[in-house]
Amino acid sequence: MIKNNQYEYVEITDFAAEGKCIFKSEDGVIFVEGNVAPGDIVDLQVIKTKKKLKEAIVTRIHKKSDLRTEPYCLHHDVCGGCKWQHIAYEHQLHFKRQQVIDHFERIGKIRNVPVNQIIAAPKTEYYRNKLEFTFSNWRWLTKEQMDSGQVYSKHALGFHVPKRFDKIFTVNHCHLQPDPSNTIRNSLHHFGELHHISYYDVRFNKGTLRNLVVRTANTGDVMVIVQFGEQHDEAIEMVMEYLKKTHTEITSLNYIVNLKGNDSYQDQEVINYSGEKFIRETMEDLTFLVGPKSFYQTNSEQAYQLFSVAREYAGLTGNESVYDLYTGTGTIANFVARRAKKVIGIEYVEAAVEDARRNSELNGISNTSFFSGDMRWIMNENFLTQHGKPDVIITDPPRAGMDVPVVETILKAEPQKIVYVSCNTATQARDLALMSEHYEVTKVQPVDMFPNTHHVENVALLIRKN
Repeated sequence: MIKNNQYEYVEITDFAAEGKCIFKSEDGVIFVEGNVAPGDIVDLQVIKTKKKLKEAIVTRIHKKSDLRTEPYCLHHDVCGGCKWQHIAYEHQLHFKRQQVIDHFERIGKIRNVPVNQIIAAPKTEYYRNKLEFTFSNWRWLTKEQMDSGQVYSKHALGFHVPKRFDKIFTVNHCHLQPDPSNTIRNSLHHFGELHHISYYDVRFNKGTLRNLVVRTANTGDVMVIVQFGEQHDEAIEMVMEYLKKTHTEITSLNYIVNLKGNDSYQDQEVINYSGEKFIRETMEDLTFLVGPKSFYQTNSEQAYQLFSVAREYAGLTGNESVYDLYTGTGTIANFVARRAKKVIGIEYVEAAVEDARRNSELNGISNTSFFSGDMRWIMNENFLTQHGKPDVIITDPPRAGMDVPVVETILKAEPQKIVYVSCNTATQARDLALMSEHYEVTKVQPVDMFPNTHHVENVALLIRKN
């Protein structure tokens, strides 16, 4: 029933991109956001119309889907993080695998390759090794909190409310990262309020306490980075000394004074207040040093599964030359190096390349070489002549995928195999289509790195056509 852009007693049909759901109406497909699941019987209110596309929100749920389960997090209704927490895990896995199939068929025009069953995560809670929290003097209150009559502090330490850059809700307990993450965050929040230290105001770019990063490692190491929005020496010393004395589990304690208009700190000086300048992650018999600015896969257990698939697909015998593109801190390069003749890693960020070289040295790996810069220029004819054409290319680009010039560069290198690791199967399928004239996709393996979200990692093996 349709009335004033409202749909009553309609059934949600399926999942769509970015974790949304869809309702197929007589007027076309309507995209639905929020706490909704396929099979729900709901009322909808259309909030946006673009030609043949409509977006809606749920105003009432008449009957809940059999796919549902009870969310365990008390912040589920306000947090944009674990959007699929209300979907039973086995159904999450089904829809993620189907998303891979849909992208490959619709975008990549790849229809003959069986997609393996997704590799499930052993942990659906406390699986992340890094979280970032924001201080704010404009705390977001839920309707229940506002209606309670209770007086709440305006200070918050937590996550952004979805689609609100200026509003932060206070996180009491997050199920994403193991302790001591929750303990450290809540302790620092209490300390900041108790000592009346100013919290950051994003609109005016002022306030002392600005940002908190907690990194936990599978070795037990813990890194904490506090960002301050002002050079308030007395407050900085007070906060850092409190963390040092109270939380002795912190093995690397650091801070940054960031006076910019954004929280990114790759261009900022990190000051090591106490402990070591890095933490250690292990994978098989390898140890990786992770610094404050280092990238490391945020689900350590599933990263091992992902890299194991990539290594298996590479089919190394010890005689191959491997190029690892977008190598970052060289995790994949070092992971496969002992089964290859040599590995060449290429990465745009120089600091990451330095980490990659350091990790090779730490693990006694001598057959790796790392180069920084834009790979479309680095992998030229002179480079290929000097280092030899690759037998295997492993590529793990960011969500945007590979630029067309990078794809062209790979095609000119003519590897026998390409192992494409992706965190965005839509751009992965697009790139595979660009290589389809010369390469055939023969294997596809999805890996669930981020339970309770719509995100899925995927590995595809391409073999050069004769």
